[in-house]
Amino acid sequence: MSELSELTIAAARDALRKGEVTSVDLTEACLAAAEGAGALNAFVRHTPEMAVEQARAADARIQAGEAPAMCGIPLGIKDLFCTKGVASQAASRILDGFAPEYESTVTQKLFDAGAVMLGKLNMDEFAMGSSNEHSVYGEAVNPWKVDDRRLTPGGSSGGSAAAVAADLCLGATGTDTGGSIRQPAAFTGITGVKPTYGRCSRWGIVAFASSLDQAGPMTKSVRDAAIMLGAMCGHDPKDSTSADLPVPDFEAMLTGDIAGKVIGIPSEYRVAGMPAEIETLWADGIEMLKAAGAEVRDISLPHTKYALPAYYVIAPAEASSNLARYDGVRYGHRAQLEQGDGIVEMYEKTRAEGFGAEVKRRVMVGTYVLSAGFYDAYYNHARKVRTLIKRDFEAVFEAGVDAILTPATPSSAFGLGEVSDEDPVQMYLNDVFTVPVNLAGLPGVSVPAGLDKQGLPLGLQLIGRPWEEGDLLNTAYALESAAGFVEKPGKWW
Repeated sequence: MSELSELTIAAARDALRKGEVTSVDLTEACLAAAEGAGALNAFVRHTPEMAVEQARAADARIQAGEAPAMCGIPLGIKDLFCTKGVASQAASRILDGFAPEYESTVTQKLFDAGAVMLGKLNMDEFAMGSSNEHSVYGEAVNPWKVDDRRLTPGGSSGGSAAAVAADLCLGATGTDTGGSIRQPAAFTGITGVKPTYGRCSRWGIVAFASSLDQAGPMTKSVRDAAIMLGAMCGHDPKDSTSADLPVPDFEAMLTGDIAGKVIGIPSEYRVAGMPAEIETLWADGIEMLKAAGAEVRDISLPHTKYALPAYYVIAPAEASSNLARYDGVRYGHRAQLEQGDGIVEMYEKTRAEGFGAEVKRRVMVGTYVLSAGFYDAYYNHARKVRTLIKRDFEAVFEAGVDAILTPATPSSAFGLGEVSDEDPVQMYLNDVFTVPVNLAGLPGVSVPAGLDKQGLPLGLQLIGRPWEEGDLLNTAYALESAAGFVEKPGKWW
């Protein structure tokens, strides 16, 4: 039954409705595939009993003629989403044993639509990372391989990307604070969508940087992303930043017709040292969109060069505030205390033991930039730069541009351990093409478009107008169709 796990969401949905397969069949095939892929370390917790129970309920709904698009579809859930009764640790020791008594809004919406949860997926601790090397569960591994090198699946949604690319599930949830859906999607040859900020509820998602975090789908195709996003998003009164807007039928908008659409090409995304094959892929993408009838226009986003430093002030500042709640008092890990230790010692020891090195680094940076004497010099300046970046995009869209095409990443997947922790800035540069989208609150999508000379996938990014995910996905669908990317990793795990 393993080939059933290779189906797309759209193909599985159609087969379920025709009675050619059952959700239990799909679920058992995915569970078997996941069990046999321990070397990837994508799943950190399997929930087979829950999955089969949900699959049986989905089959009953389908037989009764009540079949939403996601009904019966087996998914993996990133460990950042709170799932009722199932441990949700954000890949951190400090949340050891935390099993929420509530469900995140996004996962609840998926379950209400009949989706099946196979288990929880690996990630960088508290979503802080670009390689999935910062996890209490150990590193996730990219199913794509070059010789004997073990490659990163990207981060922070590395487990989600690896699981989808390796056909361990039909789709997965991810979150994107600075590129954590789009970068791993590009590294693993799948599609990843970061919606407009506020399109998906943040309620029940463990917070990293509250003004930047956004949930989104990670799937095998643009059509699958459209189907899954439609089930994930919608207004939530429990989240004050959730937009009270109708949810379009994103799949119905996938016509592939982009004739007359204006695609902007920002000069500032041609960064020094970018590999020639990334430049070539970008040029190929431009030609594909032209051939599909789009008009291509050179544009300028002049404050792009300040996006990365602004992001790495704002995101750690918000993380410092959000992670202050983890102190060992009410839940999660608590350090062993010695006689005479007081509450301050408990806080210090618990946080020292519970947080990993990258989380500590960002909390310390964030605390520093928020401290007296530095708040105006760093944090307020970064907020002003963020406003300028947002205005750059607004000016381009007001001038008639419908979407912006850029590379998704400055390279293909790199080897695990090859980007040293001794130079975190080198790792942060992986986000150079993705963080402006989060700072501006815009939707973005990464589409696989080719292979590099090593045979590893490369992605192109499309950035859209706020709240125009349907239009953006249609442009991505045209790009996907033109690129014709069908390559899959050879099974080695």
